[in-house]
Order: sequence, then structure tokens, then C-alpha cells
Amino acid sequence: MAPVALTLALEHYDRHLPFFDGTVVPEGVDLTVLNVGQVFPGRHGANRHERILAGEFDAGELSLASYLMARDRGLPFIAIPVFPRRLFSPSRIYVNAAAGIAAPADLVGRRVGLNTYQTTLSVLVKGDLQHEYGVPWREITWVVANAEAVPFEPPPGVRIERVPPGQRLDALLLEGAIQAVALPHPPRSLQDGDPRVRRLFADPRAEEQAYFRRHGYWPIMHVIAFKEAVVRQHPWVAAAFLRAFEQAKEVALRYYDDPNWSRLAWGRLYLEEEQRQLAPDPWPNGLARNRANLERFIAYAYEQGLLRRPLAPEELFVESTLAT
Repeated sequence: MAPVALTLALEHYDRHLPFFDGTVVPEGVDLTVLNVGQVFPGRHGANRHERILAGEFDAGELSLASYLMARDRGLPFIAIPVFPRRLFSPSRIYVNAAAGIAAPADLVGRRVGLNTYQTTLSVLVKGDLQHEYGVPWREITWVVANAEAVPFEPPPGVRIERVPPGQRLDALLLEGAIQAVALPHPPRSLQDGDPRVRRLFADPRAEEQAYFRRHGYWPIMHVIAFKEAVVRQHPWVAAAFLRAFEQAKEVALRYYDDPNWSRLAWGRLYLEEEQRQLAPDPWPNGLARNRANLERFIAYAYEQGLLRRPLAPEELFVESTLAT
């Protein structure tokens, strides 16, 4: 039987390099791997989430929040339990240093910038503020920079504003027009060392280590989603891709056997520290090891008005992968 030709849109992470260089190919698939960024364009452009939801690719790396919303609304996509991006929330919250924000509680009544209300990191931040730090997210005004990938009706009383045309979150933060931002990537001002911007938490790593000790996981940001038609026509591709992503993960880990593979001076030492502080494998795939992670995020998305009902994790994945 001839291999099935499929396209796969991914970010250019180290854990995806085995796909890009051809070291790993799903069995039975003639795979075209496309470097499609989200915020920053890859070789094949940007806006990956929106393009996946528009049906441009057979499979791709998709925002967990947008995927949940797509499933809730009956859009024709189905995922496998592979989670190629994870972030904690504490290190992703940045504040204007002159705004008098010393603790999470000081965000109440403030204006906080987000890429979008439904961005997965945005959902995590809002949920963690309330459930980890006792900060009611409904008492914050959320200022969003971009259009939402999946349309939704905000819950009553939730304050959402759009960034004025021609303005950027980073500039608004420096001016004090907004007092904080929660973003997957650090604002340019922080990267440039501007003293007017700092992280909310003085020791975000300690906060995130404590989160991991409490919950036992690193929060999921993305899934690998397929067009449902692809899986209906070729049911075996789900297992083939799951095996391939597991293989790619192992290949990528072996890169760090060379202490100079990364440009980071102490990259290998950092890897060893991470394994001690978090887990030997903080990147587990499969449903069983990620159930609590998914259930908590689904609860956040439902609470924030993005889902019409709480979805069960089993509803999210190809049936043949549920026993993983």
C-alpha cells in the first residue's frame, strides 16, 4: 500500500526537529512537515491556530483552548494525546514597575493585557489567579490585542476591551495605560532590560516548582489535532503519529547528551536540575498521565464562558488512543 500523503504544521521546537530533518516519520505516511509559527512567522508563515481551524492542514499543533472550543461547537477536528507545548503561569505575568503591584491580589481592579481572552495561556492565568492565589479574575479588566480564533459570547459582567487600533500591549504597559500583561512570550521591553517592566513574582521559578509539587504536572498549552476526515479515512494514522511523537521526544532528549548542543552554557546542567526539580519526564503524552491536567483546564475554560458544558477528556481524542 502506498504511503498516505499528509501535511503537519508545527512550531520549530527542539522536540520537533526530528520531524523537520526527517529522522522521524510516522509509519505509512508520506509526511510534509511545515514550519508554521503562531506569534512569530516560520518558513511557512504564521497564524497556525487559525489556519488549522480553517482546514488548511491535515494535522497540526493547535491551542488547547481553541481546540476545546472547536470540539464543543462540533467543528470537524479530533486530537491525539500529544502535548507539544507547556507553560506555567507565574513567570508569564509582567507588570509595570511603577503600578504598585507587589502581589497577585494587587491586580484586582487593574487593566491586564492578553493576546486574546481565549489564548490557552490567558485561560490558565485567569484560572490560576483565582484558584491558586484567591484573585477573582472577573474583577480585572482584560485588554486583548487580537481577534478571537473561535467566536464566543463573554459571560455577563466580564470586562473585555480591545487594544485601540495601531497600539501595542508593550507600549500600553510602559505608559501605564494597562498595569500588567500575561503573555506566552516575554514583552520586548523586558527582553531589552527596560526597568519599567518586571515579572509579577520575584522568584517565578519557586512559584512554578511549588505548583508542580501541588498538582504533579506542567500545564498543557497545545495538542496535535487532525481533520476528522483524515482519521475517518485512515484510522491507523492516530496511533502512527502518537508513536512518532514519542520517538521524536526521545531523539530530542538525546541531543542534550552533548553538553554543547544548546547555545546555553549550562544547558546540560539545567536539564539535570529540571529532572530533579520536576520529574524525569515532565513532557508525558497519553491520556492517563494527563487526565488531571486536562480536567483542571477544562474546568477553567467552562468557568470563563468558553465552553457550553464541561467536556470529558475522553471526548477530546481519537478512540484508539484513549487507553494511553
